[in-house]
Amino acid sequence: MAGHSKWSNIKHRKGRQDAKKGKVFTKVSKEIFQAVRNGGENQETNAALRMALEKAKQVNMPNDNVERTIKKALGNVDGITYEEIVYEGYAPHGIAVYVETLTENKNRTAADIRLAFNKNGGNLGENGCVSFMFSRRGWLIYEKLAEIDEDEIMLTALEAGAEDVTFSEDAVEIFTQAEEMQDVKKVFKEIASLELASAEAAMVPAVKTALKEEDLDEVMQLIEALEDNDDVQRVAHSAVL
Repeated sequence: MAGHSKWSNIKHRKGRQDAKKGKVFTKVSKEIFQAVRNGGENQETNAALRMALEKAKQVNMPNDNVERTIKKALGNVDGITYEEIVYEGYAPHGIAVYVETLTENKNRTAADIRLAFNKNGGNLGENGCVSFMFSRRGWLIYEKLAEIDEDEIMLTALEAGAEDVTFSEDAVEIFTQAEEMQDVKKVFKEIASLELASAEAAMVPAVKTALKEEDLDEVMQLIEALEDNDDVQRVAHSAVL
Protein backbone atom coordinates (compact mmCIF):
# COMPACT_ATOMS: atom_id res chain seq x y z
CA MET A 1 0.00 0.00 0.00
CA ALA A 2 1.15 3.58 -0.49
CA GLY A 3 2.42 5.27 2.64
CA HIS A 4 4.01 8.46 3.86
CA SER A 5 6.64 7.22 6.29
CA LYS A 6 8.81 10.19 7.17
CA TRP A 7 12.19 8.79 6.17
CA SER A 8 13.83 12.10 7.03
CA ASN A 9 12.78 11.60 10.65
CA ILE A 10 14.10 8.05 10.64
CA LYS A 11 17.40 9.26 9.17
CA HIS A 12 17.57 11.98 11.81
CA ARG A 13 17.21 9.38 14.56
CA LYS A 14 19.76 7.13 12.85
CA GLY A 15 22.17 10.07 12.68
CA ARG A 16 21.63 10.70 16.36
CA GLN A 17 22.43 7.07 17.12
CA ASP A 18 25.48 7.15 14.82
CA ALA A 19 26.80 10.06 16.86
CA LYS A 20 26.82 7.75 19.88
CA LYS A 21 28.74 4.88 18.33
CA GLY A 22 30.27 3.76 21.63
CA LYS A 23 26.85 3.33 23.20
CA VAL A 24 25.52 1.54 20.11
CA PHE A 25 28.50 -0.83 20.08
CA THR A 26 27.87 -1.65 23.74
CA LYS A 27 24.25 -2.61 23.00
CA VAL A 28 25.17 -4.73 19.98
CA SER A 29 27.99 -6.43 21.89
CA LYS A 30 25.54 -7.46 24.61
CA GLU A 31 23.19 -8.85 21.99
CA ILE A 32 26.00 -10.87 20.35
CA PHE A 33 27.19 -12.09 23.76
CA GLN A 34 23.73 -13.28 24.79
CA ALA A 35 23.08 -14.94 21.42
CA VAL A 36 26.33 -16.92 21.63
CA ARG A 37 25.67 -17.89 25.25
CA ASN A 38 22.20 -19.14 24.36
CA GLY A 39 22.86 -20.80 21.01
CA GLY A 40 26.57 -21.11 20.27
CA GLU A 41 28.75 -19.47 17.64
CA ASN A 42 27.36 -21.16 14.50
CA GLN A 43 25.35 -18.60 12.52
CA GLU A 44 23.69 -21.33 10.47
CA THR A 45 21.93 -22.75 13.52
CA ASN A 46 21.72 -19.59 15.64
CA ALA A 47 19.23 -17.11 14.17
CA ALA A 48 19.65 -14.67 17.07
CA LEU A 49 23.39 -14.50 16.45
CA ARG A 50 22.80 -14.03 12.73
CA MET A 51 20.55 -11.04 13.44
CA ALA A 52 22.99 -9.57 15.97
CA LEU A 53 25.88 -9.83 13.50
CA GLU A 54 23.73 -8.21 10.83
CA LYS A 55 23.11 -5.34 13.22
CA ALA A 56 26.86 -5.09 13.90
CA LYS A 57 27.41 -4.63 10.16
CA GLN A 58 24.72 -1.95 9.95
CA VAL A 59 26.42 0.16 12.64
CA ASN A 60 29.91 -0.48 11.21
CA MET A 61 31.11 -2.23 14.33
CA PRO A 62 34.77 -3.29 13.88
CA ASN A 63 35.36 -7.02 13.32
CA ASP A 64 37.83 -7.05 16.21
CA ASN A 65 35.04 -5.98 18.58
CA VAL A 66 32.74 -8.68 17.22
CA GLU A 67 35.33 -11.45 17.48
CA ARG A 68 36.34 -10.35 20.97
CA THR A 69 32.71 -10.44 22.12
CA ILE A 70 32.17 -13.93 20.68
CA LYS A 71 35.32 -15.26 22.36
CA LYS A 72 34.30 -13.65 25.64
CA ALA A 73 30.88 -15.29 25.45
CA LEU A 74 32.35 -18.71 24.68
CA GLY A 75 34.75 -18.49 27.61
CA ASN A 76 32.67 -16.32 29.95
CA VAL A 77 35.26 -16.55 32.72
CA ASP A 78 33.49 -13.71 34.53
CA GLY A 79 30.23 -15.66 34.76
CA ILE A 80 28.20 -12.80 33.24
CA THR A 81 24.53 -13.58 32.63
CA TYR A 82 22.16 -11.19 30.89
CA GLU A 83 18.41 -11.34 31.41
CA GLU A 84 15.90 -10.25 28.78
CA ILE A 85 13.22 -8.08 30.39
CA VAL A 86 10.38 -6.20 28.69
CA TYR A 87 8.81 -3.01 30.05
CA GLU A 88 5.54 -1.57 28.79
CA GLY A 89 3.83 1.74 29.26
CA TYR A 90 2.61 4.94 27.69
CA ALA A 91 4.34 8.07 26.47
CA PRO A 92 2.54 11.43 26.51
CA HIS A 93 -0.59 11.69 24.33
CA GLY A 94 -1.48 8.02 24.78
CA ILE A 95 1.34 6.59 22.69
CA ALA A 96 2.07 2.94 23.50
CA VAL A 97 5.71 2.12 24.30
CA TYR A 98 7.33 -1.35 24.33
CA VAL A 99 10.88 -1.51 25.72
CA GLU A 100 13.19 -4.52 25.32
CA THR A 101 16.19 -4.68 27.65
CA LEU A 102 19.17 -6.95 28.21
CA THR A 103 20.62 -6.56 31.69
CA GLU A 104 22.81 -8.19 34.31
CA ASN A 105 21.18 -6.07 37.05
CA LYS A 106 17.39 -6.02 36.74
CA ASN A 107 16.88 -3.84 39.83
CA ARG A 108 19.05 -1.08 38.38
CA THR A 109 17.36 -1.35 35.00
CA ALA A 110 13.84 -1.27 36.45
CA ALA A 111 14.68 1.87 38.43
CA ASP A 112 16.23 3.56 35.40
CA ILE A 113 13.29 2.74 33.13
CA ARG A 114 10.76 3.97 35.69
CA LEU A 115 12.72 7.20 36.10
CA ALA A 116 12.81 7.78 32.35
CA PHE A 117 9.03 7.38 32.11
CA ASN A 118 8.38 9.60 35.12
CA LYS A 119 10.73 12.40 34.04
CA ASN A 120 9.35 12.55 30.52
CA GLY A 121 5.61 12.59 31.05
CA GLY A 122 5.03 8.87 30.58
CA ASN A 123 3.50 6.10 32.64
CA LEU A 124 5.19 2.73 33.19
CA GLY A 125 2.52 0.04 33.19
CA GLU A 126 2.15 -3.64 33.95
CA ASN A 127 3.36 -6.39 31.63
CA GLY A 128 0.77 -6.91 28.93
CA CYS A 129 -0.69 -3.40 29.03
CA VAL A 130 0.46 -2.60 25.47
CA SER A 131 2.07 -5.76 24.06
CA PHE A 132 -1.22 -6.85 22.49
CA MET A 133 -0.96 -3.78 20.23
CA PHE A 134 2.32 -5.00 18.69
CA SER A 135 3.56 -8.03 16.77
CA ARG A 136 7.13 -9.05 15.97
CA ARG A 137 7.79 -8.63 12.28
CA GLY A 138 10.72 -8.31 9.95
CA TRP A 139 11.23 -4.64 9.08
CA LEU A 140 13.44 -3.71 6.14
CA ILE A 141 14.12 -0.11 5.13
CA TYR A 142 15.63 0.62 1.72
CA GLU A 143 16.82 4.04 0.59
CA LYS A 144 16.06 4.89 -3.03
CA LEU A 145 19.15 5.46 -5.17
CA ALA A 146 17.12 6.04 -8.34
CA GLU A 147 13.54 6.14 -9.56
CA ILE A 148 11.66 2.88 -9.01
CA ASP A 149 8.53 1.22 -10.36
CA GLU A 150 6.41 0.94 -7.21
CA ASP A 151 4.12 -1.70 -8.69
CA GLU A 152 7.10 -3.85 -9.65
CA ILE A 153 8.71 -3.43 -6.22
CA MET A 154 5.43 -4.32 -4.53
CA LEU A 155 5.02 -7.46 -6.65
CA THR A 156 8.63 -8.54 -6.09
CA ALA A 157 8.28 -8.08 -2.33
CA LEU A 158 5.00 -9.99 -2.08
CA GLU A 159 6.32 -12.85 -4.22
CA ALA A 160 9.38 -13.06 -1.95
CA GLY A 161 7.16 -13.42 1.12
CA ALA A 162 6.57 -9.85 2.31
CA GLU A 163 3.30 -8.93 3.99
CA ASP A 164 3.22 -5.20 3.35
CA VAL A 165 5.19 -2.50 1.54
CA THR A 166 5.05 1.27 2.08
CA PHE A 167 6.61 3.93 -0.13
CA SER A 168 7.77 7.42 0.76
CA GLU A 169 9.59 10.05 -1.26
CA ASP A 170 13.03 8.54 -0.79
CA ALA A 171 12.55 5.16 0.90
CA VAL A 172 10.75 1.82 0.79
CA GLU A 173 9.71 -0.04 3.94
CA ILE A 174 8.98 -3.76 3.74
CA PHE A 175 7.29 -5.75 6.49
CA THR A 176 7.51 -9.54 6.70
CA GLN A 177 6.96 -12.39 9.09
CA ALA A 178 10.13 -12.40 11.20
CA GLU A 179 11.23 -15.77 9.80
CA GLU A 180 10.75 -14.58 6.18
CA MET A 181 12.92 -11.47 6.45
CA GLN A 182 16.18 -13.05 5.29
CA ASP A 183 14.53 -14.49 2.17
CA VAL A 184 13.09 -11.11 1.21
CA LYS A 185 16.42 -9.41 1.87
CA LYS A 186 18.22 -11.83 -0.47
CA VAL A 187 15.83 -11.01 -3.31
CA PHE A 188 16.19 -7.25 -2.83
CA LYS A 189 19.97 -7.48 -2.74
CA GLU A 190 19.80 -7.75 -6.53
CA ILE A 191 17.86 -4.49 -6.99
CA ALA A 192 20.42 -1.79 -7.82
CA SER A 193 18.04 1.14 -7.31
CA LEU A 194 17.60 0.33 -3.60
CA GLU A 195 20.16 0.30 -0.81
CA LEU A 196 19.47 -1.48 2.49
CA ALA A 197 19.47 1.07 5.32
CA SER A 198 18.12 -1.04 8.16
CA ALA A 199 16.99 -4.62 8.84
CA GLU A 200 15.64 -5.93 12.12
CA ALA A 201 13.03 -8.11 13.72
CA ALA A 202 11.03 -5.39 15.43
CA MET A 203 7.85 -5.02 17.42
CA VAL A 204 5.53 -3.23 15.00
CA PRO A 205 2.26 -1.61 16.15
CA ALA A 206 -0.98 -2.70 14.51
CA VAL A 207 -2.15 0.92 14.50
CA LYS A 208 -0.07 4.11 14.54
CA THR A 209 -1.16 7.51 15.83
CA ALA A 210 -0.30 10.74 14.00
CA LEU A 211 0.56 13.66 16.29
CA LYS A 212 1.19 17.37 15.91
CA GLU A 213 4.89 18.15 15.71
CA GLU A 214 5.11 19.61 19.21
CA ASP A 215 3.30 16.58 20.67
CA LEU A 216 5.60 14.21 18.78
CA ASP A 217 8.59 16.07 20.23
CA GLU A 218 7.31 15.29 23.73
CA VAL A 219 6.96 11.61 22.86
CA MET A 220 10.45 11.50 21.36
CA GLN A 221 11.95 12.97 24.52
CA LEU A 222 10.86 9.82 26.34
CA ILE A 223 11.89 7.49 23.51
CA GLU A 224 15.35 9.05 23.32
CA ALA A 225 15.77 8.94 27.11
CA LEU A 226 15.00 5.21 27.01
CA GLU A 227 17.30 4.59 24.03
CA ASP A 228 20.14 6.35 25.85
CA ASN A 229 20.10 3.62 28.52
CA ASP A 230 22.84 1.03 27.90
CA ASP A 231 20.51 -1.79 29.00
CA VAL A 232 17.82 -0.90 26.45
CA GLN A 233 18.15 -2.85 23.21
CA ARG A 234 15.05 -1.68 21.35
CA VAL A 235 12.14 0.72 21.88
CA ALA A 236 8.94 0.33 19.85
CA HIS A 237 6.11 2.84 19.93
CA SER A 238 2.84 3.60 18.18
CA ALA A 239 3.54 7.16 17.00
CA VAL A 240 3.83 8.04 13.33
CA LEU A 241 7.29 9.49 12.73
